[in-house]
Formats: sequence, structure tokens, C-alpha cells
Amino acid sequence: MRVALFVPAPFATVSGGYNYDRAIVAGLRACGHGVDVLELAGTHPLPDDAAFASALDRWAGLAADAIPVIDGLCLPAFAPLADALAARKAVGLIHHPTALEPGHDTATRDALRAAERGLMPLLARAIVTSAATGTQLAAGFGVTPERIAVVEPGTAPAPRSVGSGGPGCAILSVGVITPRKGYDVLLRALARLPDLDWTLTIAGAPRDTVHAHTLTALAEELGIAQRVTFAGEVVAEALDALWLGADLFALATHYEGYGMAIAEALKRGLPVAVTDGGAAAALVTPESGVVCMPGDDAMLARAMRRAMFDVPLRSEMAEAAWQIGQRLPDWPAQADAFATALLP
Repeated sequence: MRVALFVPAPFATVSGGYNYDRAIVAGLRACGHGVDVLELAGTHPLPDDAAFASALDRWAGLAADAIPVIDGLCLPAFAPLADALAARKAVGLIHHPTALEPGHDTATRDALRAAERGLMPLLARAIVTSAATGTQLAAGFGVTPERIAVVEPGTAPAPRSVGSGGPGCAILSVGVITPRKGYDVLLRALARLPDLDWTLTIAGAPRDTVHAHTLTALAEELGIAQRVTFAGEVVAEALDALWLGADLFALATHYEGYGMAIAEALKRGLPVAVTDGGAAAALVTPESGVVCMPGDDAMLARAMRRAMFDVPLRSEMAEAAWQIGQRLPDWPAQADAFATALLP
């Protein structure tokens, strides 16, 4: 089988969605399948002229025997190729509908919704990363359930987190710096807990540099800047060290198509404090972590307090997280599932 995966450039960008794409590409190639990664220029998901031109150019060079797979982030750029997508039985890799991401203004949201509702029904299949996203496509984007396949992310083998070993609680949050991740909510929640001994490390590339500066200023304004480290994008070895020494994983996301960082925390036996945005909390049980409504920093602070203060409870949560994590699928299994989903 030969696959052509269309993605926005640069493919090397570190993010949850691209981590999924890269792992699937590696898994397919390891199974002997040919995979061409075709990067699209321009801006996405709301395409500019460069994005439309790049989509047309890349599509023109598509190998005759390749199955076209389009990452949902760049799907709107294929609007001029709607008939061609249907004729070639293109497949969509939909992490989540971009129209549902928080933070869009009304005009952007309407444009994205129109593009996705116009193109998704033309896809031969839609591969989604969670059952929740599959339900959204069927309910609001014209994709019939029989054309939807759920292939959740895999998790790589990882050592169990051992914690900081200190008297306080070392909190780790992992994900690119964008408003959707809700880091401002997390900062405000922790600022409500000045009596507890905690530190926070945020590991993620500043995709939105203006927002990143806003978060730094917010930490100063809240009087917690000395407790917060913005680590930026970190190499794998450094990130492993952060995981190993963390006591609690926290993510106040407004929306996730799956929540790969949450799954990795569970895989490492790290208790979690998260918000229920999209499919973010699907893996979390009451024994393994705390779950709150998105955007409510007061609720998140109350939920985190006991997990931060009660060390025996946190140890019990860590064991429950470890048990969940060991049952999560690995990447080779998910690459096999992805290959099966591509077949008619």
C-alpha cells in the first residue's frame, strides 16, 4: 500500500497532532508501506492564497497508486479540489473539527464550519483520534457513521515517574503555548493556592508568541512568577527528566481531540488534574485524577488542593494512573489499525 499524507508545513513541528502523524507514518513504513509526506505552504486551517496554491500543486503531483490522506488541519485548503477528493476517494485524518476550536472569532468559525461541512461528506473515510470526535463528525459535519474509523493515539514505553522527592508538589504541564490549552486558567487556579508548596513547569513551544508573553505577564501579575518555569520546547531527554521528576500533571485545556499528553502522564503513572474539554478527560478515572469544567479556575484550584496537599492520596492516584497507562495501546498496534482503516 502507498499513502500520500498531506500536512501543513513544517511537519517537524512538535505538537500533539503532528506527533500522531509522525508516529503513524513511522509505523506504516515499519510495516512495509510506502508513505509520501506532502507539506503544504501557507496558513492553516483558514487558508490563504499560498495554502490554496500549495494544495493544488501537491495534488497535481500525487502518485497514481497512492491513497490520499489529508490531515484535517489543512483540509479547508482543498476546497477548490472538492470533486477530485471524491473521485480519488480521499481519506481525512481528523484530530478534531477546526471549527470547534475555542478562540475563533465568529467569521473565522463560520468559514471553517462551511469548509469542513462542504468537504468532509466527500471523503471516502474519516479516521478520527477519539470516539468523541467521531460523534461530532456524524452529528454536525455530514459524515455517516459507517465511514468513520476511530484510531486512538498510541503511547510509547516510558519509565514510571518517581516524583520530585521534595516536600512540595512539582506540577508539570505539556503542550504548545496557545489559548486553547488554558494555561491562563491553570495559572489563576494555582495563584489561589499560595499556602501550598508547589512549582509549575510548562513545557511547550510558543506557537502563539503574543499569548506566551501574556502568560509571562500574568504570572508576574498574580505574584507566582518565581514558582513558574516556562521551559519552551524541550528536547526528548529533557522532557523525559521533567516527566520523571513530576508529582502531578495538570492541563486546563479548553478543547482536545484526544489528549495525548494526558495519556502519556497516565502511561508514566502520574496523577492528573485536567479540564473536560472535548475528549481530554476520557481516560481519567476518579481514582487517577481530578476533572473540572473548562475555564473555571476556582473549581480547578479546589480540585487540585487535596491532590497537592495529601501525599498518600496522590500516591494512590499514581498507582491508579499507572494501571490505566499500562492498558493503553502502543504505536505499532495503532499503525496497524490505521492501515486497516485505509482499506475499502
